Amino acid sequence: MASMQEAVIEFPDNMLLIDLCGEYDRNLAEIERKLSVQIVRRGNHLSVMGEEGTVQEASDVLSALYARLESGRAVEHGDVDRELRMGGSDDESATMTGDQLEMFKGGPVEIKTRKKFVEPRTDAQKSYVRSLFAHELAFGIGPAGTGKTYLAVAVGVNMFIEGHVDRIILSRPAVEAGEKLGYLPGDMKDKVDPYMQPLYDALNDFLPAKQLAKLIEEKKIEIAPLAFMRGRTLSNAFVVLDEAQNATSMQMKMFLTRLGEGSRMVITGDRTQIDLPRGVPSGLADAERLLNSIPAISFNYFTAKDVVRHPLVAAIIEAYEADG
Repeated sequence: MASMQEAVIEFPDNMLLIDLCGEYDRNLAEIERKLSVQIVRRGNHLSVMGEEGTVQEASDVLSALYARLESGRAVEHGDVDRELRMGGSDDESATMTGDQLEMFKGGPVEIKTRKKFVEPRTDAQKSYVRSLFAHELAFGIGPAGTGKTYLAVAVGVNMFIEGHVDRIILSRPAVEAGEKLGYLPGDMKDKVDPYMQPLYDALNDFLPAKQLAKLIEEKKIEIAPLAFMRGRTLSNAFVVLDEAQNATSMQMKMFLTRLGEGSRMVITGDRTQIDLPRGVPSGLADAERLLNSIPAISFNYFTAKDVVRHPLVAAIIEAYEADG
């Protein structure tokens, strides 16, 4: 039977301790639930009780979250989740900009955008973000909810506002997800916008609405179906192809060969959600098979453990994988 242990941690600033605990102590409850410990507050001390290994882990998480508050940043549910997943590292955060690769020293990573800082919440996400800054062509492959597209767009916004690229180009194949929607009303933009909405959602998280609208009007940010990429050379741009599993082999080859001078390209996709007609091979699978031996191209993989949406999403993905 594992030995039980108690650790007492002092937090000098009582107001910061209140923020650390969260509304109705929800942050403490989350740590207790995930690590099977008991946390009791006594004045400006927190007493952590449980098995030896989990007590140390919970103490590290609490200390890392408090250090975050001391640096002037907020602690939200996502921050608690990140520290629990990343092991409560208390290294100083390295703010990531286009010309700062401090993240390679091994500390936590932050991506600066106009509206907020974005931080990876799993080791796979952290490795992925590093690859996006280090490689001109990178792939992010894994199930839904693992942050593949979200982090890629965040890095693109960062590199744009830092002046390392002149524009952002976001693309998706306009493929219906297993159902026929019929003819959509409106002009070309009205017809394709429903397919592109997830990309707009990500951009809205990183840029103020008025600035985003202006950048789209000025063509500094382009959101277009994959078919619109043919014949172009994409220079000095940060280019993202989302839902790449729904690109055909010919479309994937066409897209990859658009890469121009001074550009970076990110391909994201989920091999389990292919919506192409039966018998049509996925361009993502072909690209992975043909290009994985090229050292300059980075392949990054995610699993259900990297899902950062609702916890049920990870359970659903694992159930489908087990049945497959």
